[in-house]
Amino acid sequence: MSAPPRHREPPHPGEPGGETIAVYDAAGNPAGAAERSAVYRDGLWHASAGVLLRSGDGERVYVHRRTDTKLVFAGMHDCLAGGVVAPGEAPRGTAVRELAEELGVTPDLAAVSPRPLATVSWDGEWASRPMRCHLFAYEARYDGPIRHQPDEIAAGWWWTDAELLARLADPDWPFVPDTRLLITDLLTCARPPEDAGTRP
Repeated sequence: MSAPPRHREPPHPGEPGGETIAVYDAAGNPAGAAERSAVYRDGLWHASAGVLLRSGDGERVYVHRRTDTKLVFAGMHDCLAGGVVAPGEAPRGTAVRELAEELGVTPDLAAVSPRPLATVSWDGEWASRPMRCHLFAYEARYDGPIRHQPDEIAAGWWWTDAELLARLADPDWPFVPDTRLLITDLLTCARPPEDAGTRP
């Protein structure tokens, strides 16, 4: 099995990552904005939102490997196409935007679950520094073409839930730690295709 990639240090002021992102409080409320580099450096609470992309029949999920140039979790695998929430942006809007940016998928908004499929507040650590993030995970069904954003996605493929869980059982398989906290909910809350976009 492949070994986890070497952890990259979070960015510092003056390095890539200078865009402004939303800052949250520990309870999950928007509380301002700061440069991404400062958020990672100082361990500030922020938010991230992503979409679990399922095939139209719900039998497979799209898994991808992050590029080695990502600011955090470089080279690791994930099953959410997502990113950090921008100031004034709702998490669902972030999830839809990131799905289009990372995978080239722009489904009708009705195809994306109106409420998060799963959420978690992760008070963790990355590269020996605090990493605090509220994560919101949504779901969409899709059978069309996928186009990777080459700066963010190195490779991707469809797997069944069982195939993904089998790889996750290997502790040496590099999978992003925040999504790992959500994986049980993500893979047990799959909606029937006819319920897509209608969940209350």
